[in-house]
Amino acid sequence: MNLDLVLITGMSGSGKSVALHALEDAGYYCVDNLPPELLTSFIALQHEQQATRVAIAMDVRSGVSLPIVPQQLEALRRDGVSLRSLFLDATTDALLRRYSETRRRHPLSRQESRIDVPEQHRVLMQAIELERELLADLRDGADVIDTSLIRPAQLQSYIKSLISAPRSALTLVFESFAFKRGVPLDADYVFDVRMLPNPHYVPALRQLTGRDTPVIEWLRAHEDVARMYDDIEQFLSHWLDALARDHRSYVTVAIGCTGGQHRSVFLVEQLAHTFGARWGALKRHRELDAS
Repeated sequence: MNLDLVLITGMSGSGKSVALHALEDAGYYCVDNLPPELLTSFIALQHEQQATRVAIAMDVRSGVSLPIVPQQLEALRRDGVSLRSLFLDATTDALLRRYSETRRRHPLSRQESRIDVPEQHRVLMQAIELERELLADLRDGADVIDTSLIRPAQLQSYIKSLISAPRSALTLVFESFAFKRGVPLDADYVFDVRMLPNPHYVPALRQLTGRDTPVIEWLRAHEDVARMYDDIEQFLSHWLDALARDHRSYVTVAIGCTGGQHRSVFLVEQLAHTFGARWGALKRHRELDAS
């Protein structure tokens, strides 16, 4: 029996509960905050019970035992467990805002309610930065999802698309975004296409997107767009085999323009189509998916 195990980890406040609910909806048996000391025996129990799909959430609440998790995951892979590791991240500003809105205490914070607001803010920032350091080893090698600017429904959709993608040596995630809203934290490679001709300034195209035929035809008519596509395609084609040999499971390629509506969307669609013929390829449109 081949057990499909998904490990959800990441920053406190980044949406791990939302991700776990998405996996539960997809038919996974889910466990939140499993102590690392119990991981091996828990997986053995799942084998005995002939479970096929299991999701586990672990984070900084595991405390001093957290450093043993990477070695445990490697041992599970050697034992034939099909493992996917997802790390949810967000900018410090986004995490600060969420904690301010929910008034919850960070698991690494020891602040008291009598501390004034500026001091609470400082203590919370210190806790977030410490958490980043403690989780650095788990972030390495995981598929990172930046939740800073996406809604819970988007996160659920992203999680479900990742786990339903066909298994291959390497899965490519092509993501369009708007530079005016920030660069995605989950990007392995970022390409800036703001210098390309912009359909936004063509009145008939302004309200359309890079998935609409008039915009596609307009962009294809410009030599610079074709040259940019060729450059990105050649770069990725040259290095993907090396990335697969390095045992990378996911590579996120982020393409940004000013508004995340036309040029970046067009290139993501075209590249996903091209590389999907050989590799697993997923598409995300951060700004369009939010509308």
